[in-house]
Amino acid sequence: MEQAAAAGQAGRADGDSAPSRRNRRKHRGKRGLQGRPLTSAKPSLQHESRVEQTPRSVEPREAQNGAASSRKGRDGDAHPGRDGDRQAGEHAWPEELYAALDLGTNNCRLLIAQPTRPGQFRVVDAFSRIVRLGEGLAASGRLSDEAMDRAIEALRICASKLRNREIRRMRLIATEACRQAVNGEEFLSRVVAETGLALEIIDRETEARLAVSGCSSLVGRETRSVVLFDIGGGSSEIAVIRIGDNRFSRLANHITHWTSLPVGVVTLSERHGGRDVTPESFEGMVREVEGMLGRFDCPEIEIAQTGDFHLIGTSGTVTTLAGVHLDLPRYDRRKVDGIWLSDGEVSAMQAKLLSWDFESRAANPCIGPDRADLVLAGCAILEAIRRRWPSPRMRVADRGLREGLLTDMMADDGVWRRHRNRRGQRAK
Repeated sequence: MEQAAAAGQAGRADGDSAPSRRNRRKHRGKRGLQGRPLTSAKPSLQHESRVEQTPRSVEPREAQNGAASSRKGRDGDAHPGRDGDRQAGEHAWPEELYAALDLGTNNCRLLIAQPTRPGQFRVVDAFSRIVRLGEGLAASGRLSDEAMDRAIEALRICASKLRNREIRRMRLIATEACRQAVNGEEFLSRVVAETGLALEIIDRETEARLAVSGCSSLVGRETRSVVLFDIGGGSSEIAVIRIGDNRFSRLANHITHWTSLPVGVVTLSERHGGRDVTPESFEGMVREVEGMLGRFDCPEIEIAQTGDFHLIGTSGTVTTLAGVHLDLPRYDRRKVDGIWLSDGEVSAMQAKLLSWDFESRAANPCIGPDRADLVLAGCAILEAIRRRWPSPRMRVADRGLREGLLTDMMADDGVWRRHRNRRGQRAK
C-alpha cells in the first residue's frame, strides 16, 4: 500500500494498538495488484483518529454549509445505507457517532452518522464543497497555493463540525491529488497545523474497495456480476465483482479484478478542454481512456441470463446524467440514488449534454457553473467504460468513499450486531 502522508501519522496515536499493527503486517502481503485477482482480506483501517468531545443536538438532515456547488441538497436525504428517517421503535445511540472525510481532487466531503438498522446508518451532519485541489496538478506536478488555500478553508469547516460532536471513531482520507503531488505530504502537514485534522493518503486499491463497500446495498441478490466504477477528479477506479452462490457480508470481498486509471474529470478536461467540447474532441477523450482500459488485464464477463450483469456508477458524472434525465428543477438525491438508466437513456443524455454549449450546461440546475467544464470529460470516461463492458442498464449511486468508510468502521466495531442483540433482549 502506498505510504500515508507523514502528517497523517499524528492520527495514529489513538487506537493504533500493537494488535492492530500486527494485523496490518499479517495482511500486507495479501494485497492484490492492478489487474490481478484480489484476496478476500479486508483493507486495514490505518491512521484512524478518535475524539471525545461535547456533543450537540443532532440535526435530521445533512447541511452543505458554504458549499460552492450549485447542486444544494446533493448530500442530504435518505437511501439504503444512509437511513435518514428512523423507523418507529428503532434506536440509534448518540455515543456511537462515526465520521468519514474524503478530500479528493475536486471535492471535500464529510459525513457524520449514527448506526441504525443492520447495514444502515442515519446521517446527522455533513458538508460538501468543490475545492479543485488538483487544479493545474497535471501540468506542474504540485498543488498550487490557491488550491491548497481553498481546501484548507473547507477543512476548517469540517474540523469545526467534528469538534462539536462526540465522535466514537473517524477516518479522514485523501486521494489522487495528494498521491500525485510532490508537495502532497507537505500540504497534509499544513492541514494538521492549521485545522488539527490528520488525513491519510489511501492507495488506489483501498479507494476501489471503499467505493464498492459504499454501494453494497445497490447490488441485488439476483445479480451475479457487476462492474462498479467511480469517476473521480484525478483518477477513476473500476472494480469487477463476481458473486457466486455464497455471498459474503462484505461485497468488496467479491472483487476479482480492479484497476485505477490515472485520469479523472479534472485532468481530462485540462488536457482536452472542457469548456468548448466538439464531437471530435469528445471522441478524442474517449479514445484516450479506451487506450488505458485496453491495458487492463481482465477476463470477459460471462452472462448466463438477463439480470445477471449490470454497471454501477458512483460519481458526479452519473448523478448529473440522472438528474438531467429526470429533468429535475433542483438536484434531489432521493430521486437519483439507486435509479436505473437504460443503455439508450445514457446515450441520449450524453448526446444532449454534448449538444449544449458551456452556458447551457452551467444554467442546468443539476450541473451548475462549477461542473459545467467537467461533465463532458466525465461522460467521455463513462463512454469508454460502456464500450469495454456493454450493458443494457446502469444503476446510479449517489454515494461513495464516505459511505464505504462508515460502513466498514461500523461493521468492524460490531455495532449492528450489538443492535440486533439489544432488540432481541427487549423482545424477550
